[in-house]
Amino acid sequence: MRKLIATVMAVVLLFTLAACGGSEAAAGERSIGDTAQNVPTGVEDGILTIAMEGAYAPYNWAQNDDSNGAVQIKNVPGSYVNGYDVMIAKTIAEANDWELKIIQSDWDSLVPAVMTGSIDAAIAGQSMTASRSKQVDFAGPYFYATMVVLTKADSSYADAEGILDFGGAAGTAQLATIWYEECLPQMEGADIKSASADAPAMLMALETGTVDFVVTDLPTAQGAVIAYPGMKILDFSGTEGDFSFSEQERAENVNIGISVMKGNAYLRDAINDILDTMSVEDFNSLMEEAISIQPLSED
Repeated sequence: MRKLIATVMAVVLLFTLAACGGSEAAAGERSIGDTAQNVPTGVEDGILTIAMEGAYAPYNWAQNDDSNGAVQIKNVPGSYVNGYDVMIAKTIAEANDWELKIIQSDWDSLVPAVMTGSIDAAIAGQSMTASRSKQVDFAGPYFYATMVVLTKADSSYADAEGILDFGGAAGTAQLATIWYEECLPQMEGADIKSASADAPAMLMALETGTVDFVVTDLPTAQGAVIAYPGMKILDFSGTEGDFSFSEQERAENVNIGISVMKGNAYLRDAINDILDTMSVEDFNSLMEEAISIQPLSED
């Protein structure tokens, strides 16, 4: 009799599970199995673990408290992180009902951390380059960047009208960025110095006169002139003196994306579902807010 009851219960359970699965599929809901074989989604536990430098204002910066919506850095006790990347991360996590966990990681460690699964995603102002796309998948873009030159307002190069007006000038940019690898080589005649380890080091090289100019993106430059009023932004976009990219190069090298593990279609699509609801104006508005609250703007 007990065997008969057990058999009946098993059959009922089987039909119940089949009915539930059918309803989910019919509703068109994304399955957590919608990813390449043996590739974890990373969010099975309901936690989205991301990494960023915490030293790349206005995209992200570290601070000592949770003011202005900053999030605690899990691997640096007593420290918090804020900025545009944090705002985007919070938007994505809240929309998917995920807990957000942020850890600090050096710039060169971000892609390897995604590849090994140490983090679920890097939201760190990364350009969606072809070389990175061989190692990780990208969601986004979540920002459309403009490349600019930053120099001192009293510099002899402050009135430059294009990227070819820097002959003999010493320049640099951040290590392993489009700024250093793709933009600086276009500035024929410039004296290209060693790459800076991070954005703060790059800006300090300009502030101290180690170099005459740096190449960066517009948000970073806008944040810099607040911190260093003596600096001047030279934006050549829309002119013959601008940096040159094909449409494909622009899509790959200039647009900013969120990296996830290769084959993790579930997480990539979940992120894209949220980003697709946002416009360029939404992105720009959030970036303006980030620039306005970065700590250096209060000095």
